[in-house]
Amino acid sequence: MISRSITYFLNRMGKIPSKLARQGIGHPLLHLLIIFYLIYLLFPLIWMISTSFKPTNEIYSGIPSLIPRDFSLQHYMTVLNEKRLLQSIANSFYAGTLTALIVVTITLPAAYALVRYRTAINNVILGWILTSQIFPAILIMIPLYMILRPLNLTDSLSGLVLVYVVWDIPFVLWMMQGYVMKIPVELEEAAAIDGATQGQILYKILLPLMLPGIGAATLFAFITAWNEFLFALVLLKTPDLTTLPVELARFTGIEGQARTGPLAAASFIATIPSIILFAIIRKWFSSGSLYGAVKG
Repeated sequence: MISRSITYFLNRMGKIPSKLARQGIGHPLLHLLIIFYLIYLLFPLIWMISTSFKPTNEIYSGIPSLIPRDFSLQHYMTVLNEKRLLQSIANSFYAGTLTALIVVTITLPAAYALVRYRTAINNVILGWILTSQIFPAILIMIPLYMILRPLNLTDSLSGLVLVYVVWDIPFVLWMMQGYVMKIPVELEEAAAIDGATQGQILYKILLPLMLPGIGAATLFAFITAWNEFLFALVLLKTPDLTTLPVELARFTGIEGQARTGPLAAASFIATIPSIILFAIIRKWFSSGSLYGAVKG
């Protein structure tokens, strides 16, 4: 898909003459562009990992190097010995996991209802979804705080999860309904003719086909909650409830002088849960094939 998009773009821009493209000469260039793009995306992560293994004197030596001259675990030992960092990781994992479970549980049946049951209120719901994405988080911060404070949810992980769920549902619902729309209704009709109940249709036929959408929604909701900074900064005041992004911000000292080594090590540790989650649900993205489900 990426190669086709780039080919179309380059042909439109006149970078690859059509004759050369037909002869396949442009393919090495496409691969080269993709490689450069991947390097562009991965370089900050690679540099962060490299910095986390450099001794402090090498980091501030002023001589840039991608591979550390002297590998050191000093910064990892520093951050792992800080109790608050480990607690913040646990808090973020709790908030991200609970947010992902609640969001997927709500949006999956809601997306199915939006697509399969056309009513007058559907356009209102879709309009609300689009409108909710216009406003930045900072705009609703004060009203949100005023609502949560009387409910004693301003200094609570439960309140933070509630905010994350409400914030994520519109986009995830929009994304999930796109997956439901791609599932032919003829599958449900055929199953109903064979005597399947509505519950069996949903859980034995549609749910396996929705695994790519469920995986994408789970990953999106978890990463959004895992990386979120503003809501956690404003709503949480107790140090033991601090989430990981807020705790990482505290590695920046007075006048913006960051503890570069520990910050790099802590940031790399912060990326590990997202990588593990993607590795776990990666197979879902290829398990929901519709090929051969409906004969045309």
